[in-house]
Amino acid sequence: MANLRLCTICARGGSKGVPGKNVKLLQGKPLIAHSIGQALDSGLFAHVVVSTDSDEIAEAATQYGAEVFFKRPAELASDQAGKLPVIRHAFLASEAHYQTRFDLLVDLDATSPLRSIEDIQACVSLTEEGGHGNVITAMPARRSPYFNMVELDQGGRVRLSKSLDQAVVRRQDSPQVYDMNASIYSWKREVLLENDKLFLEDTGLYVMPEERSIDIDSPIDFDLVELLLAKQENAKG
Repeated sequence: MANLRLCTICARGGSKGVPGKNVKLLQGKPLIAHSIGQALDSGLFAHVVVSTDSDEIAEAATQYGAEVFFKRPAELASDQAGKLPVIRHAFLASEAHYQTRFDLLVDLDATSPLRSIEDIQACVSLTEEGGHGNVITAMPARRSPYFNMVELDQGGRVRLSKSLDQAVVRRQDSPQVYDMNASIYSWKREVLLENDKLFLEDTGLYVMPEERSIDIDSPIDFDLVELLLAKQENAKG
């Protein structure tokens, strides 16, 4: 029997870096519409649900094919609210609304529109078939805490953020590290509901290239994503 999957997209209205970014037009449609379209086009999900506290976002999400049947509670829409409780709330609300039990939840970040459908498919496969309770996405880091990332200790002295027994003289010789890109998260049902941590013993990692990993958090990010999407469209044409 095939797994029953739910996709959530969480988008609150109080963006600080780019005001109104979730409904800001990107290539002619609201930013959130790109993630909704990817989820629908993947054919993987029984439902694509948007969690939001904003009527404007809810209207745009519905227009582009998502389902919005609840308004996110105020305590889960503040600057202090963590993402995991928001996702869990949306998951449980969806099970109650649809009167069904989902086997897998995939959350797509509305501010990461450069992911591909193949990225979503790979994360689902890695979770369901790869022996992982949950999967996160990341990209290879530009800098390494073993080589060119430093911090100040309590005495104000500069130190490498992480050190090894043997000094690393070339970046290529340092352990591979990754930047989380917040693009895709997936959980098996019991893992999502029984854990309050993201990093577990069996958490899987799916690595995406940098050009599909930009998370929009500033006007410059928005302009860069628009440029890359335009380049993708030109390549298709």
